[in-house]
Amino acid sequence: MIPVNSVLQVGHFPEIMQAEIDRRFTPTRQPDANAPPPAGNFEAILVRSNTKLPATLLKHYSNIKLVSTCGVGYDNLPLDYLKQHGIKATNTPGVLNDAVCELAIGMMLSLLRRIPESQEHLKSHAWSKMPFQLTHTLAGKRVGIVGMGRIGHDLARRLEPFKVEIAYSGPNPKPLPYAYFKEARDLAAVSDVLFLACPAIPETDDLINAAVLEALGPSSYLINIARGSVINEAALLYALQHKKIAGAALDVFNNEPNPNPAFLKLDNVLLTPHIGSATLETRIAMTNLAVDNLEAFFTQQPLLTEVHY
Repeated sequence: MIPVNSVLQVGHFPEIMQAEIDRRFTPTRQPDANAPPPAGNFEAILVRSNTKLPATLLKHYSNIKLVSTCGVGYDNLPLDYLKQHGIKATNTPGVLNDAVCELAIGMMLSLLRRIPESQEHLKSHAWSKMPFQLTHTLAGKRVGIVGMGRIGHDLARRLEPFKVEIAYSGPNPKPLPYAYFKEARDLAAVSDVLFLACPAIPETDDLINAAVLEALGPSSYLINIARGSVINEAALLYALQHKKIAGAALDVFNNEPNPNPAFLKLDNVLLTPHIGSATLETRIAMTNLAVDNLEAFFTQQPLLTEVHY
């Protein structure tokens, strides 16, 4: 049971998620995180991972002890402030793995087989004049995954039936049947397709830089389902414009929802508007896990998915 007037909901939640929240309890809403804060004696905050939670808002409420984030990423939380004031945080990992991995696989196949372009070729009646260009098959390719966490691991398992050779990079090796590379650059050098599935933390800022892209090479592809911050976008744009890599599929960007317009001019990219977890089923599951964490907090039970930062 969540006490009345105990939770401040910050930012906009899509209708299906808001309906699920309202079904379970009644929060005080603060649609604009930067607007004057409402009066209240709140003990917890509910926020989506795509909403930047300002420390200035938290300073108004001395009783806040938990921030429940609806999403797997927590890079938009003021982590230093939370640490200093002993405020716990939770996120919603696991429940979005299926949707994110499904999109990742779809983006990879669309990129290699140029599915969007082939549809346009048919719709524009160009097929009657010439056959569509030859593309690339996935079987036999070497696939690298930067970040072998929950999503990276689930992605690897889905890739196995495609007859590919899988490798990964990360801080430490794991007991997995895949080749391990400590450095992303070394992984890129042996990959035909490179997925980014690492968390957005200071250690991964600009992890994919010019050197990594140079190692990836002109016949290989990059797919980012992590966060925009893990790529140096200037280096990526240069690599795409000058064919240093074959192409890229991007679901995340540095400046969302207004990515660098230079990406829109390229013919070797596949772009989607951060829809990795954007399915009805996944968003309901994410919302319920976020509320479950709130209930655990107020009933003094262990938090289900605490963030250890």
